Amino acid sequence: MPRTRKPQGKPRLREAERNQLELREYSLDSLLPEGHRARVLWELVGKLDLRAFYDAIEAREHTPGHPATDPKILLTLWLFATAEGVGSARQLERLCTRDNAYRWICGGVSTNYHTLADFRVAHGDKLDGLLTRLLAVLMKEELIDLHRVAQDGVRVRANAGASSFRRRKTLEECLAEAKEQVDALRAELDEDPSASSNREKAARERAARERLEAIERALEEMPKVEETKKRNPPKKDRDGNRKKTTEARVSTTDSEARVMKMGDGGWRPAYNMQFGTDTESRFVLAVAVTNIGNDGEQMVPMLEQVERRIGLCPHDWLVDGGFVNLGQIDKVEGWGISVYAPVPTPRNPEIDPYLPKKDDTKNVARWRKRMGTENAKEIYKERAATAETVHADLRRWRGLQQIPVRGSPKALCIALLHALTYNLLRWHSVQPAAV
Repeated sequence: MPRTRKPQGKPRLREAERNQLELREYSLDSLLPEGHRARVLWELVGKLDLRAFYDAIEAREHTPGHPATDPKILLTLWLFATAEGVGSARQLERLCTRDNAYRWICGGVSTNYHTLADFRVAHGDKLDGLLTRLLAVLMKEELIDLHRVAQDGVRVRANAGASSFRRRKTLEECLAEAKEQVDALRAELDEDPSASSNREKAARERAARERLEAIERALEEMPKVEETKKRNPPKKDRDGNRKKTTEARVSTTDSEARVMKMGDGGWRPAYNMQFGTDTESRFVLAVAVTNIGNDGEQMVPMLEQVERRIGLCPHDWLVDGGFVNLGQIDKVEGWGISVYAPVPTPRNPEIDPYLPKKDDTKNVARWRKRMGTENAKEIYKERAATAETVHADLRRWRGLQQIPVRGSPKALCIALLHALTYNLLRWHSVQPAAV
């Protein structure tokens, strides 16, 4: 076997030189290619009416005050971040200094995660109005048909741990301890206000006060959970015995979150997000967030929201079996809207599920008879092809796996941002010339 010769001398390397001065000439605009998603969203946001955001700014000409960050910048940042699956305000702050696309949106305007986080959840009413105005533009351009609407709910993990749920007795004990801690910290701060650790003590007192407020909110929510437990007693097991009733519990982290059965069969703290989608154009027409895991009472509110935003009602309404509630169906059918939802299979196989029952109203009987036709079964197929694909897009590509904020109003802001992002990108895809 031949012997290998050992290399002689020092190896030649390209080493880092960080002290050398360089002169580079470039603009932020040159860093981003034409047709980039950030440019698309910036242009589309510029076509929307943002007066509600600008009217809320207190810093004005000839008055004191630090200039506010342009709402168009903040809104586009969050829309682009949502499109990229970024849900953390701190991560978005870092991207605004490192990533060219986010730097391009900022255009040299500095921002921090406090400003970003506050903007995302402080303008729920404005985001709601923005969605309505966007739908008006889409209707004017005849991009929404509004013949059929598919509604579906998706349970999204809440920003609360399973171990944060407490019984009433435990919450009352925690409340007493929290009050004592707050009083002690306040007394300590008042006795020695000039101490070097003043800021540290104030931070501890603030943290204790926030914990106290969280426990108080949990106790306020407790009667609602207890009432729900009474209305929905445990089901019977296979032997016919009713299962043991569990005590009501509320989270001290997010008092409005509820433990729900998720898509994988597990039970976790979550919110139920509802989306209504036009089956022809696939634009999201309505958004809602509830802490009720059952979809049975969600059809009428969603339909009313579509009518409020569009000014019209659709001809057909498509929902899955979880929405089958005879009272809701009777009301929707009474408005002249055809409901397409699967008829529950009767326990007795000899009973025809599509024949009206003696307790059915005329509207419910009409729904049963309709669902027995082949035409209705073909129309119903549009539901999964529309609503579930929207959910898949939001969960797989937009990061709608867990809500990064706490409380249903803030969770609604997240849902509205996802709906706006989806609609804007959809608008661009069906009409590229609009940009």
